[in-house]
Amino acid sequence: MKFRRLPSLAPVAALGIGASFLIPRAPISQTAEPEGDAIVAVTPLETLSDREQLGQQAFNAVCAECHGANAAGREGFGPPLIHRIYEPSHHGDMAFLMAVAQGVRAHHWPFGDMPPQPHVTRGDVVAIVTYVRALQRANGIE
Repeated sequence: MKFRRLPSLAPVAALGIGASFLIPRAPISQTAEPEGDAIVAVTPLETLSDREQLGQQAFNAVCAECHGANAAGREGFGPPLIHRIYEPSHHGDMAFLMAVAQGVRAHHWPFGDMPPQPHVTRGDVVAIVTYVRALQRANGIE
C-alpha cells in the first residue's frame, strides 16, 4: 500500500490567519450601552458583615474601575461578576484568586485579557470574593 504525501497547508493557514486581521469586524452588539455604563442591574446589599465590608472596600479600590459598581460590569471595560457565568459551580473561589494572581485570557466576554493584579493581597481577594458571593446570592445567583 502506497501513501501519498499531501501538500502542506501551513502557507494557506498562515494566509488565512493574516487576512483575518484585515477583515473589519462587526460590533459585538448593535444595542450596546454607551461605554462605561453598567451591563447588568444589581440589587446592592442592604447589610454587610465585617468581611463583606472589607471586601466591598477592596473591590471598590481595585476592581470597580473595570467591573463596575456592585460588580455590575462596565461597557467597554470589564464583565459583570454578578452573572451566572461566575456562579460558584462554574467559577469557584479559586478562579478569582488565580485571576488576580495570574491574570485571565479573555474567554467569556469581549473585553480583552485581564492583567495580573500583583498589588492585591490574597487576603484582599478572599474578602473581595466574600463580598461578590454575597452580592451574587442577593441577586439570585447561587
